[in-house]
Amino acid sequence: MDQRQASRGVGDESTRALWYTAPSQAELRHEAAPAPDPGDVIVETMWSAISRGTERLVFEGRVPPSLYERMKAPAQDGNFPFPVKYGYCAVGRIADGSVVFALHPHQDRFHAGSASLHAIAANVPPRRAVLAANMETALNAIWDSAAGPGDRIVIVGAGVVGLLVAYLAAGIVGCEVDVIDVASERAGIAAAFGATFLGAGNAEPGGADIVFHASASQDGLALALSLAGDEAKVVELSWYGAQSVAAPLGLDFHARRLQLVSSQVGQVSPSRRPRWDHARRMEKAMALLADPRLDLLITGEVAFDDLPAALPNLLAPGAPGLCTVVRYGR
Repeated sequence: MDQRQASRGVGDESTRALWYTAPSQAELRHEAAPAPDPGDVIVETMWSAISRGTERLVFEGRVPPSLYERMKAPAQDGNFPFPVKYGYCAVGRIADGSVVFALHPHQDRFHAGSASLHAIAANVPPRRAVLAANMETALNAIWDSAAGPGDRIVIVGAGVVGLLVAYLAAGIVGCEVDVIDVASERAGIAAAFGATFLGAGNAEPGGADIVFHASASQDGLALALSLAGDEAKVVELSWYGAQSVAAPLGLDFHARRLQLVSSQVGQVSPSRRPRWDHARRMEKAMALLADPRLDLLITGEVAFDDLPAALPNLLAPGAPGLCTVVRYGR
């Protein structure tokens, strides 16, 4: 009997899950697994990932009350602000040996309907597959931007989503892709993805056809607007929670007829919505993870047992690294 079976008890259907319990506090709770619905399967979790932007706001209790319903994760338990079981990047194994991705919180074992599970291709390692939700966000943003061959594209903010946008944009024929971030150690990843890494002072004002903003900072948004060319589109990927952000819409914003548009993964981009549903988009996002270069985005690993103690450092503002994965059952 392995340690996880022993912690449940023989024949027991209990599980352990991470709960955010108070501002900057979390704990692992033993809980009885709910009775499965007809057609449900049991998933033994192998890996999950911390979504730094969104989970930092959840961890700190900064989800605005007006967005409590919209911000619910698909398998969330509890309610905002606390206590809440939250997360949406889980990879696990089912009884037939298949490895699947699920939009599920950090939990070592769970039931799920087969329609909510996404098969992981044999050429995508389970550890890398935790990036599927972020890849889906980046893919949707590319669609929202209407980027095309030859465009000059700038990404402000080299977090996981920003770098995935750079990865996808660099794959469009003829595009010139620049990435801007204060963390110069991410230059090597940008280069590996086919993009050029620039300091904020080295970017050409008004020279971009499309700018993606993913820094979640007021200064980053101002920079993104300054880099856009006449009648160019600025795609806002950052989510600020309850924080108010000043956008510099004076000066020449109107004279240059800039477009500032939001991109959010909750709905498929309008340009694809007549033909694509969420399942098709996720299938494509998963297929895009076959590239081994994407392992560069995973910069940390923590055991599930150690997760509550590690979260204050992992989710601290300015914490180093990119994606941290959670390891189960080893």
